[in-house]
Amino acid sequence: MAATTSAADGWPLFGAIATLAAAIDLVSKNWIFGRLGMPGENQPIDLVPGVLALETSLNEGALFGMGQGMGVVFATVSVAAIAGILALVSRPSTRSDPWILVALGLIVGGIVGNLYDRLGLPGLTWHAPLAREGDAVLAVRDWIHFTLPGVIDWPIFNLADSWLVIGACTLLFFSFLESSAGRVTPGDAGGDSEQA
Repeated sequence: MAATTSAADGWPLFGAIATLAAAIDLVSKNWIFGRLGMPGENQPIDLVPGVLALETSLNEGALFGMGQGMGVVFATVSVAAIAGILALVSRPSTRSDPWILVALGLIVGGIVGNLYDRLGLPGLTWHAPLAREGDAVLAVRDWIHFTLPGVIDWPIFNLADSWLVIGACTLLFFSFLESSAGRVTPGDAGGDSEQA
């Protein structure tokens, strides 16, 4: 991917990636919850028996189910993260790097997809337990269940989680490349002095 020719050109790329990532996540959640219903209402769909299944789940916490019941905190952190990323993208140096824009767009798309759920915008209500029946669901809709028998039973996740991980890994990869490119080894330094 070539570098953007103008810093102003970065906004459309960033916006397109963020919008597309959020849209794909939300459409996929609507489809699978429409097909399988709330958790426990229908049997999971096995794509690869014993390894990969489509199974609805609701997560009131963060990644891996941590921080259950702290939805308001996570929603606040999500809004702050989006604001921070927008401030970062407003810098011309950020907008001139298309890979960074793609990574940040994926992260924002993932945040928006899960924030939409945390705010209760899908309009779901709890069907169980009895004490919560009819209450608004302020939880993230998850639906991808990956398992390696005897090795790992990964917590059920969604595409928004995937965008977050891919975006973060992309940022780490390019920051590693930049730090490696800026590193001068003793051998390099010696070679330069001999040529001088």
